[in-house]
Amino acid sequence: MKENILDVLMYLFENYMDDDDQLSFDQESLKIELLAAGFPSGEISKAFDWLEGLAEQQLVAETSTHKKLSTRVYLAEECEKLDVECRGFLLFLEQVGVLDTLGRELVIDRVMALDIDEFSLEQLKWVILMVLFNQPGQEAAFAWMEDLVYDEMVGHLH
Repeated sequence: MKENILDVLMYLFENYMDDDDQLSFDQESLKIELLAAGFPSGEISKAFDWLEGLAEQQLVAETSTHKKLSTRVYLAEECEKLDVECRGFLLFLEQVGVLDTLGRELVIDRVMALDIDEFSLEQLKWVILMVLFNQPGQEAAFAWMEDLVYDEMVGHLH
């Protein structure tokens, strides 16, 4: 089983997102639990770094007041990771108001921070869900995205 950073992040998200006790977990106890769950130490460290990067980017986003619609021109590296389907989905989310420009940039930043060679639309949806979860005032957008992600998961199981 080859687990990657996104698998670790998804595990943390699914197991601790609704946990009121999440503040009682320190990084070391989480690492021990993740190792026991079978995740490689290197991927666990990358996941913690990714989450710290999200928190840092969140602070930058909170201090900005830029909410205007803008056209995003993707760099070649971003186009390699985010295919046309992924970029189209990000545009769709902006158009329906789930993401604003700052949220979009946070998502792109966190996608580019993932050390994953092949990146899919399903993985993008999880990154978006994690970013929205960490943005204050985005509860409705998070709930909409959560329904989309979990409804599709259930649909694949049947």
